[in-house]
Amino acid sequence: MSEKDELFETMINSEEIFHGRLLHIFRDTVRLPNGNEVTRELFKHWGAVCIVPVTEECNVIMERQFRYPLGRVITEIPAGKLDSLEEDRLDAAKRELWEETGITADNWVSLGDFCPAAAYSSERITMYLATGLHRGERHLDQDEFLNIKEMPLDEVVQEIMDGKISDGKTIAAILKADHYLKSQN
Repeated sequence: MSEKDELFETMINSEEIFHGRLLHIFRDTVRLPNGNEVTRELFKHWGAVCIVPVTEECNVIMERQFRYPLGRVITEIPAGKLDSLEEDRLDAAKRELWEETGITADNWVSLGDFCPAAAYSSERITMYLATGLHRGERHLDQDEFLNIKEMPLDEVVQEIMDGKISDGKTIAAILKADHYLKSQN
């Protein structure tokens, strides 16, 4: 028996219980590998991208933004959701960086995917490192309010290690970008 056979769950039934602008919540009945049936509640998400924009001086362009679910302002990297399931992830990353910061980049490196809540969400965030930055004017959405802050990469890593930066995608992408950049020197 393969690992897939030992672990795979088969959907029997799926019922959408909430359809929002961002979240689509489902209650699925699945068959477990042992034949038993259970209910899984999950939300389906088109996916997102996040970007670690690094200057020639090895500074990171960070954002300060109020996050309503947390009730506070947090420090994070530029990011955003895909506009559709079919949208190219790199194109979305370029769009989000430009909209939120006014920055375009010459060089893009994929840092892989981050699944923030795999137990109950299909969301997959593709992480990118952007270098060769060019500054321009921001193009924020009407409901978007954020401040831009430039920080040395080593300082961002230290703030992550000290627990001052708690955003999951930011932690994963910054640490991967830091490792990538150090491996290139």
